[in-house]
Formats: sequence, C-alpha cells, structure tokens
Amino acid sequence: MSEKRENWGSKLGLVLAMAGNAVGLGNFWRYPYQAAKNGGGAFMLPYFGALILMGIPLMLVEWSLGRMGGKYGHGTLGPMVYLQAREGVKPRTAILIGSLAGGLALAVTLLVNSYYNHIIGWTMGYTVLSLTGSYMNVESTGQFFADYIQNPGLVFGFWLLALTTLMFTAMGGIQKGVERMAKILMPTIYVFGIILIIRTLTLGSPNAAHPDWTPIAGLNFIWSPRWSDLNWAATMAACGQIFFTLSIGMGIICNYASYLKPDDDIVLSGLTTVALNELAEVILGGTIAIPIAYAFMGPDGVGASIGLSFIALPSLFKEMGFGNIIGALWFMLLAFAGLTSAVAMYNYLVALIMENTSAIRKKASILVFFGYIIVGLPVALEPILTKTSDLMYFTEVDNWVGNFFLFILGMTEIIVTGWLFREKGLPEINRGSYWKVPSWFYKVFIQGITPVAMIIVLVMYVVDTAKQGYYKLIPTFVAGNDVLIPWVIAGRIVVFGVVVVGCIITYASIRRSYKEELDKNEVIVRL
Repeated sequence: MSEKRENWGSKLGLVLAMAGNAVGLGNFWRYPYQAAKNGGGAFMLPYFGALILMGIPLMLVEWSLGRMGGKYGHGTLGPMVYLQAREGVKPRTAILIGSLAGGLALAVTLLVNSYYNHIIGWTMGYTVLSLTGSYMNVESTGQFFADYIQNPGLVFGFWLLALTTLMFTAMGGIQKGVERMAKILMPTIYVFGIILIIRTLTLGSPNAAHPDWTPIAGLNFIWSPRWSDLNWAATMAACGQIFFTLSIGMGIICNYASYLKPDDDIVLSGLTTVALNELAEVILGGTIAIPIAYAFMGPDGVGASIGLSFIALPSLFKEMGFGNIIGALWFMLLAFAGLTSAVAMYNYLVALIMENTSAIRKKASILVFFGYIIVGLPVALEPILTKTSDLMYFTEVDNWVGNFFLFILGMTEIIVTGWLFREKGLPEINRGSYWKVPSWFYKVFIQGITPVAMIIVLVMYVVDTAKQGYYKLIPTFVAGNDVLIPWVIAGRIVVFGVVVVGCIITYASIRRSYKEELDKNEVIVRL
C-alpha cells in the first residue's frame, strides 16, 4: 500500500460511524413494513430472538475479525477470514474459505449499493419535490412515482449527486471523510426523527369517516401481537431484518474495525452500536411511517415496502398541515440514513483497490465511483426502457445479495471464528475491553447456538423459495412475461459473475500476501 493506514480520530467518531453504518434506509421504511406485515407485536419475538442469537454474537465476531485484520494491514474480509481459518485448517483450505468470503463481500458491497444509491437518489429528489410541492396536487402518487423513476433527468441527476457525495466523503479518508460525515448526519437523523414523531403523534384523527384511525391506533396495530401471522416466513423475515439493519454479513463492519488500534475496546463499542441502531429502528422507525399511514388509511394503508415511503406517505403529506415541510424532513431523514450506510460499502471497495493496487485513496475513490455507475445502470434503465415500475432487476439482485448472500457470509464468519479459530477467539474479542465477554457466552452462542441457528434458517429459506419455483431457469414469478424475464436473467448473471470475479481477486490477494506460508505448506503436502 502506498498510503499509511489510518485510525479513527475519536471514540465518539468511531461509534457514530459504526452506528451510521447500521442506521440506514431499512430502519425507517423496511422495519415498520416488516413488523406490520408479519404479526405486529408477535414479529418482535423472532426479531429480538434473532438479535440475541445471531445479531449480537456476529457483531462481536465481525469487530474481532476487523481489528485483527487491520493489525496485519488488511481492510477487506477475505484475508481477515484467512488469518483465523488457518488456525483450524491447512492454509490451502483456509485460502479457499477466505476467497469465498471475499467474493461474497465484494458482491454485497458492490451490488447492494448498485440499487441502494438509487434509493438515496430518489429520497434526495423527493426532498426537493416535497419543498416545491410537486406532488401535492397530483391525483395519484403511485403514478407520480412511476413517472419519476422513468424520468432520465431526475433519476440520473440525483443518483449522480448521491454518488458524488459518497466519492468526496471517501476521498477525505476515515477521519476527515467518514468520521466527519457521521458526526454531522447521525445527530441530525435523531433530531429529525424526534420532530417527525412529535408531528405524527399530534395528528389526531385526520380521517373524519374513521375517527378510530389515529396514530395511537397505528402504534397499537404495530405492537399488538397477531399470533396467527407468526410462521416460518415471519421468522425468516425477522432474521433478514436483523442482518440488514445491523449491516452484518457484509464485511463493512470488519472494514471499519480494521482502522482500530490493536487494544481498542470492541465489546463496549459493538454493543453501543447495536443499542443506537435499535433506538433508531424500533423507537424512531416504528413510530413514524406506520402510524401516519394508519391514521389516514387504516390497516390497509400499511401494506407496502418501497411504496410506503414513495407512494403511500406522499399521498398523506399532501393532506397534512405543513405537509411539504414534513415530507421534506422525512425524505431528508431517509437520505441522511442512506448516506451513512452507503459510505461504509463505498469505503470497503476503496480499501479493496488500495490493497491490491498502488492506487492512493483519491484515485481509488474515483474508480469506485465509475464502478458504481456501471453496476447501477441496469437499475436506472429498466423502468426507463420497459416503461414499467416493476423494478424486477432491482428485486432480483436484492433477493440474492441482500438476503441469501448475507446469511452465507455471516455463517462463514461465525463458523471460522467459533469452530476454526476456536479458543483463540475469546481473548481476541476481549483484548482491551472494559466489559469482558464471558466464556459461557462464547461457547454457548458463538460456538454453538448461533452457527446452528443460522444453518437452520438458511436451509428453511432455501426450501421455502424452492417450493415457490425460485431456482428454476425461468422462475415461476416471471414465467410467461417476456418483458421481465431478461431483467431477471441479467440480474442473476451479474450477481454470480461478481462473486466469481471477487473470489479470484481475493485468492490472488491472499496468495500474494502469504505466498511464503502457502508455498511452504504445498511443499510439505507434496512430500
């Protein structure tokens, strides 16, 4: 590497950046939608179960992997996994495990941001459109959204604005870029969230025909358990939400942790990150979108995901007093939350380029900018070319990368630390920590329940989606639709192509860094 590795400037900056990494768009529109859809209060049982059984153990493992990798000069996941895996298997096997982890991490950080950056662009666009009142007098906010994503000027303009913001932040490095953004945007997110909660809870009963439709009734709808809706699908949705919201199984926590000093406390920092994320998600996210939608449209108004933010809520903002201001605050909140998460994925790719080439941070940041333009083009072009708002390419990439790969990568990390690094894992986690992880927690969870639970959830997910015909060459959900089939196939080609390329790059990177060790092992094997 041609530049000295950085460290975090302050403990506050580290925690805010880590929390910003976790606090993203999913906290404010994905979580309330999932909770409302999957049993309300009953959803919280598997949700908090997944948080305890998977989220917290894996969070500690990723911080540990990252800090240890940073000590050896690594900021990407493949070499980090190799360093721990070689303690339990031969180096030639460890390099294969590390290469798989690196390939999946590249796919996640490159492809999740390929559509995530577009959503950030939409939120930026809708912030401006809220202030100008552009959707306040339209008949259908659904058609308005469809027209928006089919408008090249709006889509490309705000998408490039989002990418440019990320590029210049990454150019600034850890302290002057990522940390500075977190210190500005994270407090702002919480302030905006509190303002929106106050406005939400003071709506009263805006629908005269249904005086019982109030924000409080909306909160009751979220939190009252509907046990009949609690099934394996809801359980898997809860697990997926925990992975998505904590940004685990992506490699980006490991990247941020690689900029720690060898004895920095990761237990307290990791638990603080979890706490700040859950505050933003359960308290702020759960008290804004659904209560507003319920107050105006009742229980039928909460059944949308992206549509909740870009279709349902705008239709309500235009009926509210000061709706354009509230709408602007809402979409600005989403934009800020999105940026703090997206910059973590951006920085991961910058680190990957810097580790494998002679590129300095500025050049690497520019290369990532153009890389995201290439992989993000299909997301922008599909609605423009097909004149539909199905977003099938977006959905297909998200299904594979945002769900399936997160589990595989997280499961790989926990198995490597718990089953291959074994007894060395606990002292690595506890080194420099004020609060020590007890040995029983490490044995019961990290070495026992967590990897087993993840394997069970992954198997159930595969079985469930197989029954739905998802793994057919032409999956059941688009069979017969000649317009959408090519976009689904293209999504799958891109997803698995990136994984293969990522595995090759990671294999070469590990082999270059540990050539002597690997060559020595191969000689011993031949003898």
